[in-house]
Amino acid sequence: MPLSEYEQRVLEQMERALTSDDPRLANTLQSSGRRPVIRYVVAAIGLVAGLLVLVLGAANSKPILGVIGFAVMFAAVGWAFAFAPRSKGPEGVVRADGSVGARPAAKGRGGKPGLNKPGLMARLEARWDRRREQGR
Repeated sequence: MPLSEYEQRVLEQMERALTSDDPRLANTLQSSGRRPVIRYVVAAIGLVAGLLVLVLGAANSKPILGVIGFAVMFAAVGWAFAFAPRSKGPEGVVRADGSVGARPAAKGRGGKPGLNKPGLMARLEARWDRRREQGR
């Protein structure tokens, strides 16, 4: 039984609110989490070929073959897991009236040059600052 127009609008608003409130959870629920199987098959073939070259190098006392075999194995595994699909995150923020607006711009840190950096270090520094403020 199909949803009515009202139910579809409410469901879309709920989806936008979830994406706005918790983008990581929304991304987890939306993504299939599967990579193409061919990538793993090619990586497995590269891994086995590298292992064979490594063993042949060790059996024939040729260290250069062992190094090449190890490099092929490392490259095959690295290639299999290197190119994970990345999501761009939520499209916008749901306002109180149910409309969707653009995401707010990231705020700087007191106008200090060079300290407006995204990523892991910024999150760790923010967490450290919060802990220091709670300890006072």
